[in-house]
Amino acid sequence: MARVESPSAVSAPLPRWYAHRYNRAELYRLVAATRWLPRRIRLELAQRVGRLAPRVLPAERAAVRSTLSVMTGAVGSRLDELTRDVFGEFAMCFSDLVVAGRRPARVSAQMGAAQGVEHLLRQDGAVVSLTAHVGNWELAGRLLSRHSARPAHVVVAVEEARALERWLRRDGAGVRFVARSHPTVSLTLMAALRRGEAVALQGDRALGNRGDVMVPFFGRPAPFPVGPFQLARAAAVPLVPAFCTLGADREYVIRVLDPVSVVRGAEEDGLRTWVANLERVVAEKPTQWFNFFDIWNPFGC
Repeated sequence: MARVESPSAVSAPLPRWYAHRYNRAELYRLVAATRWLPRRIRLELAQRVGRLAPRVLPAERAAVRSTLSVMTGAVGSRLDELTRDVFGEFAMCFSDLVVAGRRPARVSAQMGAAQGVEHLLRQDGAVVSLTAHVGNWELAGRLLSRHSARPAHVVVAVEEARALERWLRRDGAGVRFVARSHPTVSLTLMAALRRGEAVALQGDRALGNRGDVMVPFFGRPAPFPVGPFQLARAAAVPLVPAFCTLGADREYVIRVLDPVSVVRGAEEDGLRTWVANLERVVAEKPTQWFNFFDIWNPFGC
């Protein structure tokens, strides 16, 4: 899946997951070829294949297992089962994302409950929407756009393999993708907010620069980007946390939380509120938080 991050002028070293040899166009084509299968069968196939992935991704398996042990307290065979579940659920979300990219009309059919959408609808003007690598975050942008008349600008990191972009980042249906590395990205986002539009970012991956702030996460300090809160404060717009998780019935649940108003000097306070919300959501869905590296020490320092 595509990464969605906070804007920054400084590039950070990427965790190993994003350089693995399986992130290739051939895999996307293979997944897209299953779009003709009934969704139930397609997701069952994706889940089974995904649960085998830890065998060929030992570093990612170790990172996921370590993270789950902290978040859930699980040990032994239970921890192994949860680890396989992470890869299996990632594969299901990935399958839906690729298929939705090729057949956009299917998006609404995958949507179940939408909780707290009134928080988004109450905002008359611009808004910064903040999400995380929980469930199907990129599909969430397209689902949420159906509840809002605002165009949405989704901030993304540039894919290492540009051939993959066409599988994931198709502008349309009120959604436009903006590269974080573009030299004028901050001006672009500010202009969009001043026009009363929406900006969507990820808030759960550190960038490796001075925009990172250490915040307690499951009892341990971890770096998180403060950039989204600085953007919301600079534009004087509310920041609205939102998540999209896959339910037991295989439908996606949109969950929009209370808006956060960010004033000058309180950006880090807003970040701490966000991290506390993220921790609660991740605790509820530990096998749908898709960060395949050490979140507490992402750059090996």
